Amino acid sequence: MEKNFEEFMSQLRETNQTLDFFCDFEKIEGNVNDIKLSLCMLNSLIGATDLRKSVEAIWNRDKTAFRVMDILIAVRSGGKKVVLSSTGKDIILDRFFDSVDGVMEYLSQTGLARVLCERKIKDLVDYVFGIETGLDSNARKNRSGHVMESMIAKIFRENGIEYRQEVYSREWSAVTQALGDDEKRFDFVIEKEHKTYLIEVNFYSGGGSKLNEVARSYSDLAPKINAVSGFEFVWITDGVGWKSAKNKLQEAYGIIPSIYNLTNIKDFINGIR
Repeated sequence: MEKNFEEFMSQLRETNQTLDFFCDFEKIEGNVNDIKLSLCMLNSLIGATDLRKSVEAIWNRDKTAFRVMDILIAVRSGGKKVVLSSTGKDIILDRFFDSVDGVMEYLSQTGLARVLCERKIKDLVDYVFGIETGLDSNARKNRSGHVMESMIAKIFRENGIEYRQEVYSREWSAVTQALGDDEKRFDFVIEKEHKTYLIEVNFYSGGGSKLNEVARSYSDLAPKINAVSGFEFVWITDGVGWKSAKNKLQEAYGIIPSIYNLTNIKDFINGIR
């Protein structure tokens, strides 16, 4: 089938995000459950008329409860984040949780003391669930690639195509020799009787220098693999981010025989059946 680059570009999708992309609530719930007991103990600080006395009561019962307080200011660093103390000295965050005085300074300087005493928060478990939801949004960039991989895997399964995921080039000596020192991990491998397809998958909804780098990299990789008898490099990519790197993608399109998007991937499926 004759390749048509402009048609390829016109088919690029704005997004590959379904509603379950935005928050991984299972992970969020797990993160909250890991510290739930400590949060429940710290709930006694809410509405405290004598905050220091309430802190001391928790301290005498289980001082480790305070070690989860970094999440109360939306920090998840295992307490290893370095901050400035009230005296202007560098201090590792979790050092505030080594004493009652440190805990009191932390509550005061962060503003949590007022928030807790004035009952701005009703329950720390629910509050942290909200914080974890916000922090999880930072993981969306990493999830985008996994979403595309899941979509391609689903397409393969629906079409009865057997595949393997995350396979290293070292499995094939001829490919290893062709690539030299550049070991490669492929997103998918489809092994047919007469040919093995080594597949890379990605989706870019936004532009950036990375797209040019990816296109250059695959333009260099594909001829090396395709020169090995019985192997073919396949690139499945999509996303309107490519419009910002159209020239570099067009170069790659002329070099790599097998480039597909989510619209024309059916051509690849039909070709290997």
